[in-house]
Amino acid sequence: MSGWARKRFWKETSVVSEGGGFAVHLDGRALRTPAKAPLVVPGAQMAGAIAQEWDAQQGEVDPRSMPFTRSANAAIDKVAVQHADVADMLAEYGGSDLLCYRATTPAELVARQAANWDPLLDWAETALGARLAAVSGVMHHPQDRAALDVLRRRVHGLNNFELAAFHDLVSLSGSLIIGFAATLDHLPIEELWRVSRIDETWQEELWGVDEEASEMAEVKRQAFLHAHRFHKMSQK
Repeated sequence: MSGWARKRFWKETSVVSEGGGFAVHLDGRALRTPAKAPLVVPGAQMAGAIAQEWDAQQGEVDPRSMPFTRSANAAIDKVAVQHADVADMLAEYGGSDLLCYRATTPAELVARQAANWDPLLDWAETALGARLAAVSGVMHHPQDRAALDVLRRRVHGLNNFELAAFHDLVSLSGSLIIGFAATLDHLPIEELWRVSRIDETWQEELWGVDEEASEMAEVKRQAFLHAHRFHKMSQK
């Protein structure tokens, strides 16, 4: 079966060992991605999560309720065919990492950024072997090329499924370092999300909560948490 079914037609959902990984079958028919590639994932836990998503569908199939299926499709149909390009794109975040560009005023925000972001840059130097420099203001400041190369090699070392998850961890947080901190469980994932939202939280405290912005932030938070779970299931 490929693509999305409009309505549920199957009775039984199962996980099957296949091709060095695990596939999901609907009434004995293997799922395929929208590009018609076999939907084979690295581990039984991920396959189980995908199977649960399909098993939970009633009536009309809702892709929005199937994040593991969508992430697996992305890993197979998108990342696998352009792994180097995706890795290079994500590695570029190191040159403009959220953690490196600091406010100049007010003093309270400057202090809050330093208290939350400096320890992550220190951790990256020790754990990743790459020191990124923090600067005041938003003008671009070139980072040490050797440090960026170290980070780039680490990104390129991720498998297709890890890289699909890493894409969301980095793009949603705006930080390559936060992405690595999430994959290596340096801090609880909710804490890393909070750290990535220092500026937005400051604005909310100053001007109040915008309901629409708050709803969008929650959508992004859920996607960030899912990416972390998907990454954990991506490791063979």
